[in-house]
Amino acid sequence: MKTAVVTDSTAYIPKDVRDRLHIHMMPLNVIFSNEAYREEIDIAADEFYEEVKRQAKLPTTSQPPIGQFVEKFEELQKEYDDVISIHLSSGISGTYQGAVSAGEMVEGVQVHAFDSEISCRVQGFYVLEAAQMALDGKDAEEIMARLEEMKLSVRAYFMADDLSHLQRGGRLSSAQALIGSLLQVKPVLHFVDKVIVPFEKIRTRRKAMKRIADLLGEDAANGENYKAVIIHAKREAEAKDWKMELEARFPNVEFDISYFGPVIGTHLGEGSMGMGWYKV
Repeated sequence: MKTAVVTDSTAYIPKDVRDRLHIHMMPLNVIFSNEAYREEIDIAADEFYEEVKRQAKLPTTSQPPIGQFVEKFEELQKEYDDVISIHLSSGISGTYQGAVSAGEMVEGVQVHAFDSEISCRVQGFYVLEAAQMALDGKDAEEIMARLEEMKLSVRAYFMADDLSHLQRGGRLSSAQALIGSLLQVKPVLHFVDKVIVPFEKIRTRRKAMKRIADLLGEDAANGENYKAVIIHAKREAEAKDWKMELEARFPNVEFDISYFGPVIGTHLGEGSMGMGWYKV
């Protein structure tokens, strides 16, 4: 029994890693002035943030068409018995539901759609684990059970740096953006019941990042091993510095660095930082 692993572009797993672990990726789209770009294929994160500065309006985003899922699943059906399709939270995108619907339309392969209830490389935690298990010969039931187990310890917090960016996207009123900017408020966000909601409003960027690190510390204090990822929106140097600082503080945590790509960056904006983790 062979199992394929599919995810979408918002897991932001580098192509060389996808190729090595045989991960199949469905791109979401970011749309500037009616021109659509497939993220991770037609436009990279750094290019995206530069284009945002040139445009008067924020781009929009769209999920993969169901037909693309059907085509992918039919292709995989020739070689695999099962497909595990792992996607960003169904509370912020219809991508997961698209995979569910397409799976019901394709015969000859069993599609197991998994709602990560989150996004970015924290979603990627599930993908990497599933892909390695599939390569190790584990069946779909074992893999799905492990993904559900992981959900119990997965945590993620994000700091939106640019309140005016949130306001431009219609997610914050002009008055809130003005007051927040004057007070240097950095809202820390997280996922609850599949949607992004405020966790705390914190004064200054540094304090917000410290608060996120302290939240990791509360979990890692049990002494068990964790994997964590620092996620940045065009702040790679800052992310590397933070990684060094956190590695010294938490010897039982293995850290990686990732980024907010075009689709998620559309909603959070350049300068955002975040971190997610789970118990190994």
